[in-house]
Amino acid sequence: MAQGWKQSMKTWLKRWVLGGAIALLVLFSWISPASAGVNDDRYEGNIFPLYAGNGYLVPPRVTLKQSFDRDTPTVLVFYIDDSRDCKKFAPVLSSVDAFYGRVVNIIPIDVDAIPVKDSYDRTEPGRYYKGLVPQTLVFDRSGEVILDEVGDIPYEKVDDVLREVFDLLPRNESVELKRREVNELNTELVPADQV
Repeated sequence: MAQGWKQSMKTWLKRWVLGGAIALLVLFSWISPASAGVNDDRYEGNIFPLYAGNGYLVPPRVTLKQSFDRDTPTVLVFYIDDSRDCKKFAPVLSSVDAFYGRVVNIIPIDVDAIPVKDSYDRTEPGRYYKGLVPQTLVFDRSGEVILDEVGDIPYEKVDDVLREVFDLLPRNESVELKRREVNELNTELVPADQV
């Protein structure tokens, strides 16, 4: 009798261990490892908050038509969230926003959101899309295209074009632009008559 009991206990233990192992395999197959990376073509979410630290860019604050109606220079960028080139370009667009965001309309457009049509009006982004990402266009105040580049272009290329739009000195002749500290605290006490 003891022999039968030991045999059934061993069988029960083997089944329990095998069942537990299968349960763990099933559990771990549902858990996907974090796979965010700038050097792959996988989707991890919107690229601007993830790779540029600037979720403010999406959704765009204005449409292309509104920008043209306001006679404001415009930077239009076509992107997709699962492209390594777009992920690498996102910080460039964030830098453009940092220096020109108050005087230029920056319009990032996810190409999946472009409606498929036979023809587009000049105020519709689909008119300018060439089928490759990232694609960067810069329009002057009158809505004329003055830059149309495909690929991960450097900030300096966009900066040079915008310097022409705003009649600024070339980079090599101007003082380096530096951002002011935002959270600066001044603890100096100044007499009221000197303020």
